[in-house]
Amino acid sequence: MRILALESSCDESAVAVYDEAAGLLSHQIHSQVELHRVYGGVVPELASRDHVRRLLPLVRSALAMADTSAAQLDGVAFTAGPGLVGALLTGAALGRSLAYAWKVPAIAVHHLEGHLLAPLLEREAPPFPHLALLVSGGHTMLIDVQAPGRYEVLGETRDDAAGEAFDKSAKLLGLPYPGGPELARLAAEGRAGRFDFPRPMLDRPGLEFSFSGLKTAVSLAVKEQSAQGSLSEGTRADIAAGVQEAIVDTLVRKTLRALEQTGHGALVVAGGVGANRLLRQRLEVAAARQGVKVFYPRIEFCTDNAAMIAVAGMARLKAGRHEDLGVRARATWPLAELASS
Repeated sequence: MRILALESSCDESAVAVYDEAAGLLSHQIHSQVELHRVYGGVVPELASRDHVRRLLPLVRSALAMADTSAAQLDGVAFTAGPGLVGALLTGAALGRSLAYAWKVPAIAVHHLEGHLLAPLLEREAPPFPHLALLVSGGHTMLIDVQAPGRYEVLGETRDDAAGEAFDKSAKLLGLPYPGGPELARLAAEGRAGRFDFPRPMLDRPGLEFSFSGLKTAVSLAVKEQSAQGSLSEGTRADIAAGVQEAIVDTLVRKTLRALEQTGHGALVVAGGVGANRLLRQRLEVAAARQGVKVFYPRIEFCTDNAAMIAVAGMARLKAGRHEDLGVRARATWPLAELASS
């Protein structure tokens, strides 16, 4: 089987063609970073309009690169949520329309399931069951993954997610959008021990996260250094290093707890924050001590992309799950509801 997949949940327009036997045949992506950078964050209306402009040309390009015609497709997958509802609707409307015109099933894909299954794109795929640390945008979750479509959320954030803590801390430090990667670059120049920021909820049992207190601590540190006239480039780098250490330490220690609880011998790290090099290094070392193997998607498939939507879409198509003629998108969509959708 072969499918076309579209991703438009936020600020990337992406299209991919995936074949069950041959794997990923093509993937095209257009980032809106430059469009939104002047505003310091994603402007939903601008994102939706840009998806309208970009998606159809990307479809043509991806099909041509994959040497695939509409007659060779067995389905069209698209991200149906969660995300910015206007942006989601652009991909959902196009995906549903193409599926109707080509007389193939339309497959609505959960964005987070796409991230969870992205490592299946790699030559060495993770075994099932496994534990997943999903750190993507507004989500920080530890998930027991029994099989594609079978997920149990073990713990998640009560407020800000790790990605939001990176981005908000970056904004406090005056770094440009997107803040997370910029903060990581600045942190590489800083001293991690100078600012010791809180590791939220590590002093109590459980697998839940909270990063809003960390953001407050960073804000106070920036204000204090500014008031003293000492917010130099070096101090900003030291603060960035402290922020990164606090987030990574929290994620690693909670993940180790979850591995002990589940007994799984494999760990998947997925989502945009999963591209953070310090997080990868610390998890590799910590997991190896417990005899656990860590699996990642390659860096380009950590952030939003259509290749991961194609993999998840193929799994749903093989399970016989596809849509009626309605065009639907969900700004919020709990992962726990996926099995019944």
